[in-house]
Amino acid sequence: MLPILALVGRPNVGKSTMFNRLTRSRDAIVDDLPGVTRDRLCGHGRAGEKSFLAVDTGGIEAGADGGALGAMIRRQVEAALDQAQAVLFMVDARDGLLAQDREIGALLRRRGARVFVLVNKSEGVAPAAAAAEFQELGLGAPFAVSAKRGDGVDALLEAALAEYAPQPQTHMQVGDGPQVPTIALAGRPNVGKSPLANRLIGEARMLVDDAPGTTRDSVRVPLCADGEQIHLIDTAGMRRKARVSETLEKFSVVKALQAIGEAQVVLLLLDASGEIGAQDAAIGGLVGELGRSMVLVVNKCDRLGARQREKIRGELARKLPFLPNPERVFISALRGDNIKEVLPAAMRAYRSAMADFATSGLNRVLADALARTPPPMHQRRPVRLKFAHQAGKNPPCIVVHGSRAEKLAPSYRRYLANCFARAYSLRGTPVRIIPRSGENPYEEKAGRRRKRS
Repeated sequence: MLPILALVGRPNVGKSTMFNRLTRSRDAIVDDLPGVTRDRLCGHGRAGEKSFLAVDTGGIEAGADGGALGAMIRRQVEAALDQAQAVLFMVDARDGLLAQDREIGALLRRRGARVFVLVNKSEGVAPAAAAAEFQELGLGAPFAVSAKRGDGVDALLEAALAEYAPQPQTHMQVGDGPQVPTIALAGRPNVGKSPLANRLIGEARMLVDDAPGTTRDSVRVPLCADGEQIHLIDTAGMRRKARVSETLEKFSVVKALQAIGEAQVVLLLLDASGEIGAQDAAIGGLVGELGRSMVLVVNKCDRLGARQREKIRGELARKLPFLPNPERVFISALRGDNIKEVLPAAMRAYRSAMADFATSGLNRVLADALARTPPPMHQRRPVRLKFAHQAGKNPPCIVVHGSRAEKLAPSYRRYLANCFARAYSLRGTPVRIIPRSGENPYEEKAGRRRKRS
């Protein structure tokens, strides 16, 4: 089992910057605004021959200053401390030792944790001078570090991991081992993504609050469903571009888009207590453009009757007609109603996204489609399609060969995509048609003669 290093401290001391350095990633959003991080973020790191897990946590507010949200963040920090083998307690060399730091230090001493004090932002200051004031915490010799530049980080990791044996680093080749399905939750703010994530995980892993925009980072969590490993990503709510003004929210939206691109399946959450709006359609269209499979999850259905559910189904068909036949699951994340249907629907969408098609079967479907509706002519010349084969997955890509195939009308490409999707019972998965024309030397010679004349 890999050792877990938990980063804790008051807001704005550089925990997320240090997390990104330890994991060599940009998974944590970094901003000058205090209190950016709220949920726990986990990532893999490596120091020489030793691997570890780093956990970024939200800033601990003094006393009751953080209100209800601060109390939830503190519970997340305590959960991280329960799992950690070592605690990296970060303080700020520029601010000096504050009462909040003393309070957090006392909390760590009471818990009996193995603590390393990191005096961050100590660039340009002698390490001994930067660390001297923080000896008062009584948690061992502080380490003067710079999360931004990396100063002192190697010495810190050597000390924190000293009692752990090296782990051999395996070099996985592309295609080695089964791929772990990745499922992302997406939707507008305050539609219930984090409550649903907590229900699927089986613990209060994500912060839940009535205020929109509680989730900021994209939080990745592994889980097991029916013996199958899954990666679940909870993302920040996405509003219309015109309403996104803060830089922090822009970063959150970028992280959400990256998560959607990384996933094979997206659970698009909709709010049954309101109307299906233009932003819901915009997010659904974006998921489709990225080629990701989709399941529509209608939340807050605990007070809906059969007639109201039928009304919502009609509204979905009317306002989201462009979606590729997604499954619809009606749930209540708050009460847990119908939650057990979500992951099976997501796995069916995953299997559609990763399906393999035999070339012979694709050509039978193509022949049937051509017999029912031949392709329209282009500039009074026929478009003849001859055969098809699969060229990729996630989304399924089918190359259709023929003469003048690249002249296929967009409407006919959609027709072919729907034919293949129906033939293979694909759910919520866009099919991409790639037309490709074969070279005809007689046409080329005729074209050259026409140009000479």
